[in-house]
Amino acid sequence: MAVVKLEPFALERLQSTFEHQVDFNLSESGVLPLTLGELIEDTGSREALMAEALRYTQTNGTRPLRESIAALYPGATADHVLVTNGGAEANYITTWKLAEPGDEIVMMVPNFMQTWGLARAFGAKLTAWPLLAPATNASNKATSGEGGHRHAEAASNKATRGEGGWRVDLDGLEQITSARTKLIAICNPNNPTGARFEAGDLDRIAAIAGRHGSWIVSDEIYRGAERDGRETPTLWGRSDRVIVTSGLSKAYGLPGLRIGWIVAPPPLIESLWSYHDYTTIAPGALSDALARRALEPSTRQRLLTRTRNILTSNYPIIERWLDDRRALFSYAPPDAGAIVYVRYHHAINSTELITRLRVEHSVLVVPGDHFGMDHYLRLGFGDDPAHLRAGLERLGQAIADCGLRIAD
Repeated sequence: MAVVKLEPFALERLQSTFEHQVDFNLSESGVLPLTLGELIEDTGSREALMAEALRYTQTNGTRPLRESIAALYPGATADHVLVTNGGAEANYITTWKLAEPGDEIVMMVPNFMQTWGLARAFGAKLTAWPLLAPATNASNKATSGEGGHRHAEAASNKATRGEGGWRVDLDGLEQITSARTKLIAICNPNNPTGARFEAGDLDRIAAIAGRHGSWIVSDEIYRGAERDGRETPTLWGRSDRVIVTSGLSKAYGLPGLRIGWIVAPPPLIESLWSYHDYTTIAPGALSDALARRALEPSTRQRLLTRTRNILTSNYPIIERWLDDRRALFSYAPPDAGAIVYVRYHHAINSTELITRLRVEHSVLVVPGDHFGMDHYLRLGFGDDPAHLRAGLERLGQAIADCGLRIAD
């Protein structure tokens, strides 16, 4: 029997090791988390929470919670939903179930690299499907294939502000998908670019997958965190082989609840539940109760409005900071999420750069290396505005000290 060997998950190890050790953490992709008091505002709800028994809950999520989640996906019922401990468990058990030795998996890149590492560990063959960078065309795409961890450098050469955003390369997907493709993995809205992909793109992705009988896993954890307030369309319902993973950490500002979910056809959910039995067994009782509260329609709207207010208030701060340094950076404004994916124009390696920023100046950002793309940084802007301004001021000085200076 083959031994599963996991590669280091570089992004998660970076954040978990250093995010609480720096003065300014600009590596986070969510907004300032809510306090418990902000979520549970009225006396009756607080009393109900205090009366909640700290028991094992229904292990796949209480039925009221699953019904609230299903209501977000047209045509879904509670039987289409499995509640997990965070979006990370949702992605893990989905990949564990579907990725077998020798399977071919196509993955949108750049992307949150959890599925990439897991699929390789389970013996699958990965093919990178690069996004088209701003101001590029098909001739500027990256190569794809098993060695694709450096997948997107060619596609990033001309990224500049104001010349369109990151786009899906649908013709490219047609070329790399075949009857051997077990799974297509996407992230919409995308991490790290913040790009949102529209209904027409999703329809064609579903059609391509359908011709080959491929599953699609759509990570939609940033859905609801759009700067313009227009919710990103879901892939759900566009094929009978669609799986959606999501959770409360990004758009809702509730990462500490560790509530995620999978939406899929009921027979697959039943099977995935058995995998969940071997991982975390059940969500925490308090997390399930608080998630039910968060997804009540009026509360959900309040939380998403809060998130969008943070994004619209904070984005101009980082936009001005970047525009004051146009000779150093180019970027496409994000559609969603508290993240900007920035290309810097200097020879220093991104991991080397962020290490110097952290060690010498106590600022943490994410290197493009962690998405397979050198010469990029992912900057988070979801924190308190005063803290964000101070962090960017420190980052500006730190970058100058590292030798990245605006040309005269």
